[in-house]
Amino acid sequence: MITFKTSKESLQIYYKDQLIINHSYKNPSFYLGNGMETIDSYRGNYKIEDYIESRIPLKSFVLSEKEVKFYHQDLELILNLKEEDDRLIVDFKTNQPMNRFWMRIHALEDEKVYGCGEQASYFNLRHRNYPLWTSEPGVGRDKKTLTTFYADLHDKAGGDYYTTYYPEPTFVSTRKYWLHVDSFAYAEFNFKHHDFHELFFWETPKQMILNFKDTYLNLVNDLTNYTKLPPKLPEFLLDGMVIGVQGGLNQVLTYLRQAQHAGVKVSGIWAQDWAGHNYTSFGKRLYWNWKLNENVYPNLKEEIKKLNQENVAFLTYICPFLLENESLFNEGKSHGYLALTKDGHVYKEDFGEFYCGIVDLTNPKAFDWYKNVIKTNLIDLGIRGWMADFGEYLPVDCVLHNGIDAKLMHNEWPVLWAKCNYEAVKESNMLEKVFYFMRAGAHGSQHYATSLWAGDQSVNWETHDGIASVIPSALSTGIIGNPFTHSDIGGYTSLHGNIRTKELFDRWLEMNVFTSYMRTHEGNRPTQNFQFYHDNDTLKLMARMTAIRVELKPYIAHLYEEAVTKGYPVQRPIFMHYEKDSTAYDLQYEYLFGADVYIKPVVQPNQKQQTVILPEDEWIHLWTGARYDKGGVITVDCPVGYPPVFYRFKSEFRGLFEKITQNYNL
Repeated sequence: MITFKTSKESLQIYYKDQLIINHSYKNPSFYLGNGMETIDSYRGNYKIEDYIESRIPLKSFVLSEKEVKFYHQDLELILNLKEEDDRLIVDFKTNQPMNRFWMRIHALEDEKVYGCGEQASYFNLRHRNYPLWTSEPGVGRDKKTLTTFYADLHDKAGGDYYTTYYPEPTFVSTRKYWLHVDSFAYAEFNFKHHDFHELFFWETPKQMILNFKDTYLNLVNDLTNYTKLPPKLPEFLLDGMVIGVQGGLNQVLTYLRQAQHAGVKVSGIWAQDWAGHNYTSFGKRLYWNWKLNENVYPNLKEEIKKLNQENVAFLTYICPFLLENESLFNEGKSHGYLALTKDGHVYKEDFGEFYCGIVDLTNPKAFDWYKNVIKTNLIDLGIRGWMADFGEYLPVDCVLHNGIDAKLMHNEWPVLWAKCNYEAVKESNMLEKVFYFMRAGAHGSQHYATSLWAGDQSVNWETHDGIASVIPSALSTGIIGNPFTHSDIGGYTSLHGNIRTKELFDRWLEMNVFTSYMRTHEGNRPTQNFQFYHDNDTLKLMARMTAIRVELKPYIAHLYEEAVTKGYPVQRPIFMHYEKDSTAYDLQYEYLFGADVYIKPVVQPNQKQQTVILPEDEWIHLWTGARYDKGGVITVDCPVGYPPVFYRFKSEFRGLFEKITQNYNL
């Protein structure tokens, strides 16, 4: 399957008759060099500058069987090529220590690419360069908006189109191949060139893995067999929605009863403030000592048992950072379980008016200790889910137990954090019964993170950081092996005049019916922003949408099963099932919910109608029963509570969808 074509000054490497490397003396495919970086960080935001000291083209080559040596004078890069599990594996080795590496993959001018972790601005990555570095993605993420301008001016936190919690050197091409590079170093994937993709790393990667398949479904299946998949989500997530509320036990139970009285089907309470409160200028924060605060949630273990009898799960929050001078911080410090400064003191990270120590997850003893904190303080309490937050915050100047430079560990850190949570749940025999959701990720999250969530979107309609951004976020992570994700209903970040409205919350609510699961969030400034528990009309809408969600349970359970057996994401790009539809490859604000449901969420204010591009098939409008036999461009009414949703007439679940049309029609 691996073949070569050579001339005196050129080498082409093919796999499965497809050109991968197109090297010539004039246009080399590999470069080695050295660079010196500077990284400035501020509360999870990073400014990275790279001074390239040398970039040496490896123009000459020697081919011997399945090994290729590219060289320039005495500098060598050796590629060992082999096929394993019907995939191309390329191992890299240099004869000299070099800290900069460039590789060019052959590309077609009309090719499109997707993935590279979670990308919230653009689903198709072609014609752009993507730095891969886990960080806060920024507020606004669009340099043309006032939100980003003020966030940069006041908070050093504006972000850009490429900033992301979850970067990964993995992508899918419309040439129907997937490619992964085994490296956690800082990288840049440059898709701007018409005839090659240039992949750049701050180290020589260990290897590259690549495979071609005949369909996108088979492609995703093969990729997820490589990445490995998470366990199935707990069934309670199919029985309604999780309401994100806080304020202590009496307050959250009051919100629960209010929602239930309004007819809302509540399957869980997410009370992130179980450990108490910490107020800063940013807003209402949590008390970062991950133990139950009995004053705020008295007798919680017994209350959780009562809630379980009502089929209402209790969910909460944890992260791998510990509040300075509190009990877990002091315990970790006494055992040497916290990351250090270069002069041997405990490293304290600034989280905005408070400081925290970092559990050193590279230390096996610290890893096991914190795993037991999760088991004892959360799972044994009866908690059935949590936000596993802040995997992206490892500072690059801390000293870790394993001796590896924190700059090289930074992108891997979210995977260690995911693995810590995974092992805690698995060792408690609670997989598929207990889950957690993460915003930060990297290669390995596909298996160790039971679910993702899109992070801290702004509570507005801005394209790059508002409600619309969670759609390409889901599509980009899903296509590289993360089948389960969702977003905070209503968004989270309220800064510089961004205030959540009822309309935004309602539109986010109706969209999230058609995602892995539904969960609300009060946001960082609850008292200033719209909350469902202050509005009877929204409570009625929640009742309606959760009733529809429960009606869809057999179909969504089917999607869960496909996710963990075939690797298919719950939210899918249109082209996964309609490869011949040329328009589908550039669509990023509509998606397939499984194979049989098409949705184009309303992501603009004051919208009464929506134009949709249905792929060629027989479609039924869910709210009216109107039939569209050939797909195409159509316009439908979309009042609140009736987002544009269509189902396939030939779906085996047609009877279920017809029942929804009868009971919840427009």
